[in-house]
Amino acid sequence: MPEYVLGIDTSNYTTSGALLSEGQVQQSKMPLPVKEGERGIRQSDAVFHHVRQLPLVLAPLLERSAGKISSIGVSVSPRSAPDSYMPCFLAGKSCAQTLAAALRVPLVCFSHQQGHLAAALYSAGKLELLSKPFLAFHVSGGTTEALLVTPDQQGMPQTRLAACSLDLKAGQAVDRVGLMLGFSFPCGPAMEQEALKWNGKVLYRPAMKGSDCSLSGIENKCAAMCREGRAPAEIARFCLEAICLSLAAMCRELQKEYGPLPVLFSGGVCSNSLLREKLTEEFHGYFAAPEFSSDNAAGAAVLAERRQRACKS
Repeated sequence: MPEYVLGIDTSNYTTSGALLSEGQVQQSKMPLPVKEGERGIRQSDAVFHHVRQLPLVLAPLLERSAGKISSIGVSVSPRSAPDSYMPCFLAGKSCAQTLAAALRVPLVCFSHQQGHLAAALYSAGKLELLSKPFLAFHVSGGTTEALLVTPDQQGMPQTRLAACSLDLKAGQAVDRVGLMLGFSFPCGPAMEQEALKWNGKVLYRPAMKGSDCSLSGIENKCAAMCREGRAPAEIARFCLEAICLSLAAMCRELQKEYGPLPVLFSGGVCSNSLLREKLTEEFHGYFAAPEFSSDNAAGAAVLAERRQRACKS
């Protein structure tokens, strides 16, 4: 009878569960409802919806495991930094604590960012990178960061900020421009579909300060294009390619500083096909499949299973 590791993640936009057994992950997710025309969701509302949705998300996974859960992993903060905190993660943490106590199994806590890294490496078939240094981009609505990742003594990924966006985050830029174009929040999928309708050349010089970038100019340029009456497809394409050019500029600077380390791209924005194609071509980077790049609990399960093996050895 196989044993299972349960992962739980309650990010600002998705209630996620994952079940890992014999190297295979099964996922269960439910997005949080965002009101039409709004750019996001309040933390109090996020906690409320997670509490409602966790039983629905976890029920099929718990039924599939038949109670044979050996450990539980859960994300409890956005990042590993001591001051990193968002109330939405309390919903997942309290649920995981209750389940671990009821099942009498170990509970292992990670950051949401660590989970993203592990899920992306799992999806890319590159979990061995957890044993060596690498560069990792985490690009989403709340984060546009490049991290230097090194393993601790138990093989857990420890991150150090290497570069970031100094203002707007990439996912914020995508959503703000998408709302300008009349798309529903979150706007990533609609922006990608619209951008693929336009094949003209995009000219954009990234705004850089060392390895860090500034993305607010992309939103401003897209607003100007809207006022000029430019086609929505052209505006969407400009937005996505300008973000891609900015990430590429960051990566070049970091490889000058740290050498030709492997590069991992994760986070919801990195599920975009345009970014994946261009960044893979230049940097031979590793990408997660879209379902492992957007918010998920697979990484929490992968890291909990890895910690479990380390404790047994």
